Amino acid sequence: MNWKADWIHLPGQERDEAPAPGPYVRKAFVLESPPTKATARVTALGLYEVWINGRRVGDVQMAPGWTDYRTRVPAQEYDVTGFLVPGENVIGVKLGDGWYCGKMFVYDRRFYGDHPEFLFQLSMETAGDTEQLLASDATWKATEGPLLYSDIYDGEAYDARKELPGWNLPSFDDSAWKAVATRPVGKKPLIELAEHEPVRVIEERSPLDIDEVEPGRWIFDLGQNMVGRARIMVPGEEGRTITIRFAEMLNRDGTLYTENYRSAKSTDHYTCHGRGGFEQWEPVFTFHGFRYVELSGLPRDVQPDESWVTGVVLHNDIEPTGSFTCSNPLLNQLQSNIVWGQKGNFLEVPTDCPQRNERLGWTGDAQVFCPTASFNFDVLAFFHKWMKDVRDAQKENGLVPLVVPDGFGEGESPAWGDAVAIVPWEVYLRYGDMTILEDNHDAIRKWIAFQKNDSPDLVRADRGFGDWLQPYQENEDQLRGDTERSLIGTAYFAFTAGIAARVAGVLGKPREAAEMERLAADVRKAFTDAFWTNDGRLSSDTQTAYLLALAFDLLPEKHVPAAFQHLLRLINEADGHLRTGFVGTPLLAPTLTRFGREDLAYELLLKETYPGWLYSIRQGATTMWERWNSYSHSDGFGNAEMNSFNHYAYGAIGQWMYETVAGLEPDPEHPGYTHFFVSPQPGGGLDWARAELATARGTVASGWRFEEATLVMEAVVPEGASATVVFPFGETEAILWQGRTVENVAFKYGERTALKTGPGSHTFMIKM
Repeated sequence: MNWKADWIHLPGQERDEAPAPGPYVRKAFVLESPPTKATARVTALGLYEVWINGRRVGDVQMAPGWTDYRTRVPAQEYDVTGFLVPGENVIGVKLGDGWYCGKMFVYDRRFYGDHPEFLFQLSMETAGDTEQLLASDATWKATEGPLLYSDIYDGEAYDARKELPGWNLPSFDDSAWKAVATRPVGKKPLIELAEHEPVRVIEERSPLDIDEVEPGRWIFDLGQNMVGRARIMVPGEEGRTITIRFAEMLNRDGTLYTENYRSAKSTDHYTCHGRGGFEQWEPVFTFHGFRYVELSGLPRDVQPDESWVTGVVLHNDIEPTGSFTCSNPLLNQLQSNIVWGQKGNFLEVPTDCPQRNERLGWTGDAQVFCPTASFNFDVLAFFHKWMKDVRDAQKENGLVPLVVPDGFGEGESPAWGDAVAIVPWEVYLRYGDMTILEDNHDAIRKWIAFQKNDSPDLVRADRGFGDWLQPYQENEDQLRGDTERSLIGTAYFAFTAGIAARVAGVLGKPREAAEMERLAADVRKAFTDAFWTNDGRLSSDTQTAYLLALAFDLLPEKHVPAAFQHLLRLINEADGHLRTGFVGTPLLAPTLTRFGREDLAYELLLKETYPGWLYSIRQGATTMWERWNSYSHSDGFGNAEMNSFNHYAYGAIGQWMYETVAGLEPDPEHPGYTHFFVSPQPGGGLDWARAELATARGTVASGWRFEEATLVMEAVVPEGASATVVFPFGETEAILWQGRTVENVAFKYGERTALKTGPGSHTFMIKM
């Protein structure tokens, strides 16, 4: 991008450990006539909002977004033709610290830089085909105003008494404002137009309940754990400061539970101007994770109503694409919790949590959840952007860091760094987009080389997070579970080497594909040699160890039956419960189903006792939780140091719900749903289930329901696609397709009966 502008900032605002006011910047200029076309390119180191002649430009929130600003800075482009008028025009800008120089990475401030900066370029074309250019330079002016500070973790403070009426309009007197400081753009960081969907206001929610927990302190319950901000409407009195606090949960006495926010203050302050009537305010450069909003500082004699607080939901403007519904209300609530967990954590990067002093793009969380994420929303552009961040963060030796953008340096963990291979492959399968493989091919190869160089005898070292937050490991020293970390690492090494082979095959690189497949085979042998013991079990006798061995095909065929029996034994010893953390849980239901025990997968899914997916729902969850027992009615809250109530990793079960329960399954041989499977496996006492997905070719769907002694299956196949319908039973005589038997077109698919079909809406009747 050719920039003729300079970076500008308000001088004297270098941050220390205390927050500083958000700068206000303006530039007045004169036009003889309005342009026929005007395009503004805008970015900041920090966050910005920009106005032209008092009108806000665009509806993007938290702009320009978050990357590693040392390497790459996103920018936005806006058509502002209708904003400009003959005569004087004014560009007004408000800046915030954001991810750039606010608190970040569990550290103090200034991780990337000392102060927010702004870059602006306005290109204007006139009727005579001449072009004018207005750019940020030393002629711009800046000052401090009512925005006292803003911070991602801590919140925002605004003093309306310090407002600057008309500051972004013509004829405003800015003689007391300072001249900005400037610096040239330079070659680094790279500035490029953002191509993914930006953060926007997606919806608004009104309180369901209002409670006064003590005189003058009111709590508004929005009924849903969400991410965004609170817009307040309060009676104004000059100098009165309203404090707005947030929480995901309440203590038993009805007060806010905020211990799990750790050091994040997550508090906004608004000081009234008192010019009469009610005053409305909403922060612009922060976001919170919350269900409950507390207002304090109100007059003691007021009675708030629901109009005083509005929950403003923020996330990247990704399009909803998939739906899952069934006859079990608890599973429908689980699907809702998964979707809301994704909404709250798909804000610029796929974060682990949106509320405490973290909110980072943990690579392990992203890779286990990617298939489910790709069903719920159109995340193609979102993951393209984040994988660019991953490539920027990858070290020269191929190491992929724990979080992206990276703030921890050289840390590395198996199942986390493997996101560099798994996410592009999963996105390719679901969208048929080869570009994401092409873009990340070299990064995948570098990661495989790193693992090989770092693994004597092809066995990974004992490092990393292990099976993170495995249940019953409540001690802080036991967060990694009890599955050997070297076993997990070696399993993932084999798995991602196999992915690298498939990527090379898709990209037309047969020699490389063969090389990677040989490596994968060698690592599988190394896994067996290192971890399969003489007494016929794995050295880590855990559910997760056997799940990895079985799901990733790591063992010789002769050991597979024994490994599966050990998995069943461990589930039985756990009284029919899971004992898996972030690594093992996504593999549990698919692996049981693959080996013919979908009945047990249903049993685990539908457990309402700890640990399990429905346990949290019985405790009132409206999003996915970080721990299986982050809270219980009987025992209260878990360890506050690691206790997020909006953490999507365990939501990876969504993939099994729509692929196996509803039966809508992509075909790895024909990515992008050009061909797919309708392959439901009814169970769990469900009467019906259905999944739909909007694809590039149209809507695909799979559904089933019981009607007395008949199973009715439905499949929707769009034009340009085909499907293989796999029936839950082996016999064909009792199957009717549009009123006709299917013997002549059916074939055996394993032990089940199947047929192929083309576009259309198809109904099948199976007599029980």
